[in-house]
Amino acid sequence: MRDYAIYDVFTSERYQGNPLAVVFEADGLSDDEMQTIAVEFNLSETIFVLEPTNPSQSASVRIFTPGGELPFAGHPTVGCAVALAERQHGEDVGIDMVSVLAEKIGPVRCAVRLKPNEAGFAEFDLPRLSQRSDLSIGRERLAEALGIDVSDIGFENHVPTIWSAGVPFSMIPVRNLGIMEKIEFDPRAWLAVAPMVDGHLVSAYPYTRGGVRHDAHFHMRMFGVGMGIVEDPATGSAAAAFSGALQHFDTPGEGHHAFLIEQGVEMGRPSYIRLNLEITADGKVNGARIGGQAICVARGSLL
Repeated sequence: MRDYAIYDVFTSERYQGNPLAVVFEADGLSDDEMQTIAVEFNLSETIFVLEPTNPSQSASVRIFTPGGELPFAGHPTVGCAVALAERQHGEDVGIDMVSVLAEKIGPVRCAVRLKPNEAGFAEFDLPRLSQRSDLSIGRERLAEALGIDVSDIGFENHVPTIWSAGVPFSMIPVRNLGIMEKIEFDPRAWLAVAPMVDGHLVSAYPYTRGGVRHDAHFHMRMFGVGMGIVEDPATGSAAAAFSGALQHFDTPGEGHHAFLIEQGVEMGRPSYIRLNLEITADGKVNGARIGGQAICVARGSLL
């Protein structure tokens, strides 16, 4: 038997945020067995914890969606870092610690904070800074896939672009929150226009400024057809990719900038992702971090 736990990630409340399955002591499982287990859980992602190959690392991990393996993902990184810390130290302790998860994309450094009677918090440095793709999708095709008007796409100087920090996303600026709520995503229309970047089908990531929560800077939705996900309540890898678009269009000045990203509201699973950027004097991203809380909702064993 192998122990597993279910965590809700990017939330401090159970049954909100994005659920994640964490399978411990997964050494010996084949790729096909991991994929089968991920399909069985049928969550947006399942992360498998293996013994590290480097003594300086806390664990090696593999991340699977129902549709395939990912080289990197945000909500599994946050959830797994919290899960491993609580498994090692318990849930009723106060501790600050650093762990390193070896993902397919490379080592990911995580800072974890546990407090008694609170959801754990983890924040990680992006293993790869966001880069813009030369590929693009026309506004008419984007509007068709989202079920909105062409005039609803774009605000201020923001236009559709494709970015990746390990997993590619089409950043689709939408005029306001009302339009975001009206989106009716058409998977077939998306499959007809979405390109492949770095071996992965580009996912749709519409966004607008502001949020339902008063302190949210951006409101997002994510549709991952290639991942086997109709809609995802919180997507850390998309927020990581968004860091590039944010720097490109908003050009924040030198120094540290903190943003709160809201996602999953339309699904009834509100999620809150913290994105931090370090900007150099010449306006470039020197570093970026993704953070959020995670709380355990279930534990069990795979037979």
